[in-house]
Amino acid sequence: MKHEMVFGLHAVEALLQRQPERVKELWLLKGREDERLQSIITLAAAFGVKPQLTSRKVLDDKSESTQHQGVLARCVAEPVKGENELDELLDRTDVPFLLVLDGVTDPHNLGACIRSADAAGVHGVIVPRDRSAGLGPVVRKVAVGAAEAVPLFQVTNLARTLRHLQERGVWIVGAAGEATHTLYQSKMDGPLAIAMGAEGKGLRRLTREVCDDLISIPMAGEVSSLNVSVATGVCLFEAVRQRGE
Repeated sequence: MKHEMVFGLHAVEALLQRQPERVKELWLLKGREDERLQSIITLAAAFGVKPQLTSRKVLDDKSESTQHQGVLARCVAEPVKGENELDELLDRTDVPFLLVLDGVTDPHNLGACIRSADAAGVHGVIVPRDRSAGLGPVVRKVAVGAAEAVPLFQVTNLARTLRHLQERGVWIVGAAGEATHTLYQSKMDGPLAIAMGAEGKGLRRLTREVCDDLISIPMAGEVSSLNVSVATGVCLFEAVRQRGE
């Protein structure tokens, strides 16, 4: 059975709230006593998980990070979700709202995008199996619990998956600097997938060609582009605005 490490207050708390059966071991920083940590201890106790108090050095070594916030859990790894699970999501969702990330390899950016997706009410995030970060501990930490709430689907062929979404009635909107109109002039209500490319490279050619519409974010200052996680938030919440009208 494959295991993975999850660290960070929000990520571990969300794991204990949503999937406590996955947690096999829990380590906490010795000497730290606060309300957030007590909440984690209480959640763990409800499912028979007794935390082990240990030093910062041990937590640093086990997590391979200094950003664990004094909380680390060893848990059963989740099976990777793919095309079949995506179809199941579409079957049970009347008006799907999806985020597609093409080539986002930085786990900090992926975690931030998942956090924004959760805040915007996105039903699922789709990434290519190759050329993308996966759901590692850094992604979960940066997503502050959103990675336990929003499913991530890793697909073999992204362009083929987008065409399949279109066959299922989903409108694909891609963000691209060369687009002839802005996101504020676009149609983003109804079944929707917003496709964002990697910072610096943007959407790959095949991904752009599949999109039903290409949009840009108007830039008034000196910079020519935004970090992908910031751009994702801007596009998602314009869609939220349109879908709420």
